[in-house]
Amino acid sequence: MSTRARFAAVPAALRRMFGRWLPGHEAAAAGAGGAEMPVRLMRRDWARPAAPAARVSGVDHALLAVVLALLCWGTVMVYSASVALPDNPRFASYSPLHFLLRHALAIGIGALAGFIAFQVPTDQWQRWANPLFLLALALLVVVLIPFIGKGVNGARRWIPLGVMNFQPSELAKFAVLLYAAGYMVRRMEVKEKFFRAVWPMAVAVGVVGVLLLAEPDMGAFMVIAVIAMGILFLGGVNARMFFLIALVVVAAFAAVVLTNEWRRERIFAYLDPWSEQHALGKGYQLTHALIALGRGEWFGVGLGASVEKLHWLPEAHTDFLLAVIGEEFGFVGVLTLIGLFLWLTRRIMQIGRQAVALDRVFAGLAAQGVGLWIGFQSFINIGVNLGALPTKGLTLPFMSYGGSAILMNLVAIAFVLRVDWENKTLMHGGRT
Repeated sequence: MSTRARFAAVPAALRRMFGRWLPGHEAAAAGAGGAEMPVRLMRRDWARPAAPAARVSGVDHALLAVVLALLCWGTVMVYSASVALPDNPRFASYSPLHFLLRHALAIGIGALAGFIAFQVPTDQWQRWANPLFLLALALLVVVLIPFIGKGVNGARRWIPLGVMNFQPSELAKFAVLLYAAGYMVRRMEVKEKFFRAVWPMAVAVGVVGVLLLAEPDMGAFMVIAVIAMGILFLGGVNARMFFLIALVVVAAFAAVVLTNEWRRERIFAYLDPWSEQHALGKGYQLTHALIALGRGEWFGVGLGASVEKLHWLPEAHTDFLLAVIGEEFGFVGVLTLIGLFLWLTRRIMQIGRQAVALDRVFAGLAAQGVGLWIGFQSFINIGVNLGALPTKGLTLPFMSYGGSAILMNLVAIAFVLRVDWENKTLMHGGRT
């Protein structure tokens, strides 16, 4: 054999000697008639693995985190704003932890109620809309009955329930948004006709307004009117009709203010709170809220270091909690709080629009009603504390001290989380 032939035979000899350890040997053996081996040797499958089956991701964790952040921040600020109240003879019998413990209890009860509300399908809420509205009306009547309703500072708005004082107007906000959403679903075919589409809803809201003004609680009536009008607009009522309704509502509120001397004085005090006539009267709260915000400057005086909460600013732990936040956390703290409420309102409205896009009109309109409620009430409270709006007794959602307000805020958020969960379930091919 020549030298060239010997070199040519080397690869074949090497394959015979070491072929069993080379890649593809089993395929060659099978192709040659050999049996296929039970396992693949010296071979790696580089194919992309199959995608995992899609599953529902559960509740909206970002929305839940923002709500928890507001609750925790509010709890800290309620304690900060109320810890010195026992030094006041009016609260001399209270311990420094009195308002903190009651606020924490309200959050616990609200969390339990929210967990239960989350278990209820939105279809069931739609069936309960009318009975809940009637229950809210009944409680608004009951609270006006002497020896049942509890009066504070000349207003009769609370029903004592032992562990907390329940405010029927908070239930009325939730009941009205459910009722308005159900009403628009039932009246969808006549939404372009003013009297047939709008008049019955206007009567219902008017009845609620009369009962609220009898307490009196004009702030809650304003929120309810905005919720009802917003749902009518989002439900497709003609824009010209909507602006006509808005004009009538504004005129009605103006008439209520102008015909009531006490409310007129509050408007005048808002316009000139520093005057000698108003500084120690109707403008007292506003002037001290502005002083608190001014002391806070950019970064605040520090947690717990507020001076205005030391019996200068009335209701610092309820309606004017934002002023204490501004004093202790400064402009940065107030701006952060506004950003949280803006994000929360926007996210709730997105969940509602998504439900409407999935042809779940009631769920979508009701969720957007919750967004209007939280957004408008926080806007009013922040505006009042900043002196941009006349003084009005509305709490800051999720933060101000108040048992029934916290309770119904958490139930409303649980309803929105349920709507979002059902949206995700349907988009992933499941059934609600």
